[in-house]
Amino acid sequence: MYGFGQNHFWGNTVLNLLDLLTPETRNAPESGIVELVNCGREQENLIPLWVGEGDLPTPDFISNAASASLAAGETFYTYQRGIPALREALAAYHSRVYGMDVPAEEIFVTGSGMQAIQIAAACVASAGDEVLVPTPAWPNMAAAVEIRGAKAVPVPMDYADGAWSLDLARLGDAVTPRTRAIFLNTPCNPTGWVASLETLNGILALARERGLWIIADEIYGRFHFGAGDRAPSFHDVSGPQDPILYVNSMSKNWAMTGWRIGWIRAPRVLGQVLENMIQYSTSGVPVFVQRGAVAALTEGEDFLSAQISRAEQGRRIVMDGLSAVNRIHFAPPVGAFYLFLGIEGVTDTRRFALDLLRETGVGLAPGSAFGDAGKGFLRLCFARRHDHLEDAVGRIQAFMQRD
Repeated sequence: MYGFGQNHFWGNTVLNLLDLLTPETRNAPESGIVELVNCGREQENLIPLWVGEGDLPTPDFISNAASASLAAGETFYTYQRGIPALREALAAYHSRVYGMDVPAEEIFVTGSGMQAIQIAAACVASAGDEVLVPTPAWPNMAAAVEIRGAKAVPVPMDYADGAWSLDLARLGDAVTPRTRAIFLNTPCNPTGWVASLETLNGILALARERGLWIIADEIYGRFHFGAGDRAPSFHDVSGPQDPILYVNSMSKNWAMTGWRIGWIRAPRVLGQVLENMIQYSTSGVPVFVQRGAVAALTEGEDFLSAQISRAEQGRRIVMDGLSAVNRIHFAPPVGAFYLFLGIEGVTDTRRFALDLLRETGVGLAPGSAFGDAGKGFLRLCFARRHDHLEDAVGRIQAFMQRD
């Protein structure tokens, strides 16, 4: 066998290596967010507001806990479900935040929130099945479903009168005999929409009636700018036997995006299944990473509160500045840390984002990366330094005046 570029020869037969891949892998879409990042990574005077992370490094008390674990030689294989100390800390965190008893047996540590989503998708959807995804939505969920040969079915949300809403009748009409699950991200990336208790109850009723799983992505639940110190949750309306898989991550709350650690909360009857799924993917999360996560959960509430306050101030800066531009419109985000803004007269927001990046150095994510319902919008992350946000708003204003 001799290789020449993409084509390889086997005997007298010419093979294209891409054709030998499974269609699901070969056709996995390129991230529209990463495309912008790759275009502007080395640009001078860059203000990167395109990805879903703040600009603060992980605080020392978390890093020190991981360093101490490394120094102690905790570099071996460990519990597939997560070390007991972390599962207990996560159970205590759930109990504290949601005001209910959550046993450690329902917690499973994963190698990132993304792996939690992949495992959840693998548990509920096989080739030919369908998963309903209200959109605009973070594209990785749909990709996790479709890489398995299942279909992510978008259910467009409504944008009217400066607000996003989910039509439960439309969601119900999208259910077919092939539907296996509903994926719901609330608070929502990218729109900042937050599901009310009434909406959560309605989705849960639909899932119970049709025998569907719910994959509940509540990663931004603490970044909530409405009443209360967290967003409404399926924890508030569900019972212990409801078919819900909660996927979450350490990334946002404690500035740990690069650590790649998350978790699933699931009915304990699924314990062996989820342990198997972890075993056959990553075989567990490094102990020193888990030690850092324990420190975050047990010592990090003040840091998290400061992060939320900082994001709320950033929200105010970008909303006040961009609302002054006549052609820009948006729904004030109730949760998460993104402004999803539309621009009158602009339909190709990918091209707009590339032009804005090239001419001003401000990096935004095009709404088209979040599905067809996101076309005409751009996503701006405001969990950033306030002087950078003020500078970015000024550059956008000047760019719009030239346009």
